[in-house]
Amino acid sequence: MLVKYGAKGLRLIEVEKTDLVDLPDITDVIAGRPERFIVFCDDLSFDANEPGYKALKVMLDGSLAQPSLNVLIYATSNRRHLIPEYFSENLETKHVGEEVHPGESIEEKISLSERFGLWISFYPFSQNDYLAAVDGWLGVFGAKLPRDARGIEALHREAIQFSLHRGSRSGRVAWQFARAHAGRSALASGKER
Repeated sequence: MLVKYGAKGLRLIEVEKTDLVDLPDITDVIAGRPERFIVFCDDLSFDANEPGYKALKVMLDGSLAQPSLNVLIYATSNRRHLIPEYFSENLETKHVGEEVHPGESIEEKISLSERFGLWISFYPFSQNDYLAAVDGWLGVFGAKLPRDARGIEALHREAIQFSLHRGSRSGRVAWQFARAHAGRSALASGKER
């Protein structure tokens, strides 16, 4: 998006988790500017008492001050909830009739992830989608695909074995396989990549 819309005023600011406490200062500095900003936080997860957690919650939901209209916050995480939840916290759960009411500890912990308006989940690929991604990445890396069905079948078998060893069929695993395969092929043919 930055490459596509940078000339039209899109800007990107990456903020490390340890610097999230500075988010109010960052947004104050850019609030009056004509550009549009994405504040990007990669691979977030928090321990319960980290200060950046509260600062991010305030920025996402607002406080007395109105949030700047030229700022969006994007965050990635490998966790559905950004703070660890413990089994002992489930003991706070109450049953009222047929309803289940989580305790305050759990509600507090999921409240941050609920503030993000859009979630994008990445589910495991089907085998066919995974193999299509492998073939696509092999093309990107300039690796030649076998011309005959037997060769393609052997290559795909190798790619499936690779994914089984990693316990996942994903775009990242397809990229890793294709990169390794292309590297081996280049070494075998005497080329350097």
